[in-house]
Amino acid sequence: MAADKPKLKHGYGQIDKEYGLHLATRPAEQDGPIFMVNLMKYHEVAQYEDKSATISGREADDRYNPSSVLNKIGADIMLAADVRTTVLGVDWDRIAIVRYPTRRTFIDMQSRKDFAEKHVHKNAGMLRTILPCCTPRNIELNTRPRPTGGLSLDHIVMVVSEGAFPGATFNVEGTIIGDGRSWSNVHLMRVRDEFEADNVAGRMQPPGDGFVMTLTSHLNGLV
Repeated sequence: MAADKPKLKHGYGQIDKEYGLHLATRPAEQDGPIFMVNLMKYHEVAQYEDKSATISGREADDRYNPSSVLNKIGADIMLAADVRTTVLGVDWDRIAIVRYPTRRTFIDMQSRKDFAEKHVHKNAGMLRTILPCCTPRNIELNTRPRPTGGLSLDHIVMVVSEGAFPGATFNVEGTIIGDGRSWSNVHLMRVRDEFEADNVAGRMQPPGDGFVMTLTSHLNGLV
């Protein structure tokens, strides 16, 4: 029953209800893998409703860690990284890209009790989030195995572009949680080291209002 479904609180961004309806009602024959690109900025101190915890927002997000739920529904964390430098746009702390088997899978997850129990920590820890929902330009990424090795420590340049960006890794289908703006592309480029990352990121000029940042990954199955 609908009344039994947990009601998640999202104090960290605007939900695009129209796009959410699109995700929930996509016909099965037109559905398929979708990549959720999580851009995350944390509270300095986590904002729990009962004020019981005095931990950082990052620590609250670590408690949120939905890996067990994602495993149950067939979703894969394909990239997890810390933001090292922000070259263009507002700053972010952490990036995670999750591949869901279908759009409907992502929507159905929101009503799971086990997810709701974890989501409390995300709501407490997160200051703001943008969540573009993407399809890969290289369809091989739809079936690439999730990364299972140890720490990757790869250096990556990431671009989130409002306008068309040549060579982008992903096309943005919609933004389910955001700040009212829309995005067109997300691009990831693996580079040799942090010095090359800074050099490459400094030359990036995405059209419109976008983000350019350098990342240090600890899980990387994309680039």
